[in-house]
Amino acid sequence: MRGGDHIPIQHEPHPRDKPIKRHHTARYYVQRVQDSLTTRVSKLVCSIFLSLLAILGLITFILWLSLRPHRPRFYIHEFSIPGLGQESGFENAQITFNVTARNSNHNIGVYYEAMDGSVYYKDQKIGSTPLLYPFFQEPKNTTVVDGVLSGATLTVSSQRWTEFQSDRSKGSVVFRLELTSVIKFKISTWDSKRHRMHANCAVGVGQDGMILEIYKDKRCPVYFS
Repeated sequence: MRGGDHIPIQHEPHPRDKPIKRHHTARYYVQRVQDSLTTRVSKLVCSIFLSLLAILGLITFILWLSLRPHRPRFYIHEFSIPGLGQESGFENAQITFNVTARNSNHNIGVYYEAMDGSVYYKDQKIGSTPLLYPFFQEPKNTTVVDGVLSGATLTVSSQRWTEFQSDRSKGSVVFRLELTSVIKFKISTWDSKRHRMHANCAVGVGQDGMILEIYKDKRCPVYFS
């Protein structure tokens, strides 16, 4: 028999002692397997979806780069006012011009419903005339636009002609030629919506009434309204 003065000693587990194994039920392991399979399937589905989305986005981007419509490009080549040096030339005044319209698209055609030309001096219209009837412009094609304003299509008073003479004495007379049309882009059997197009060509003529070199073959800004 142990005495009352005996000191109890607590047993410390040795590090090498094996841990107590806890056994789980079969349902637990089945659930673990199901969760693992569900996670793997979810990751696979997500990977396939993201891959298809990336491929579709790449194809869309390539098609957009290759098929996106470019605006027609207009260049002013000739512009003249014969008889500008005559003081009374306004009575038989005439303006002639030559412009080219370029469709730079590779696979897209441009349909023009019609085309009109107007000439402005100091933002005041001094003449207007129809230029082309409806036509279709093939891809990578250039159309020549010629115009003549005279008589009823050109309204130049003696006062306006005097202003021309004043600018001419300073070296040049500056005008603005505006070409307007309603256009549609055409890809195979698909047509785009209609756009109101404006091409503005700033042009100046010298003392002889002929276009100055700094304006010749100049590209005209194009915008839609």
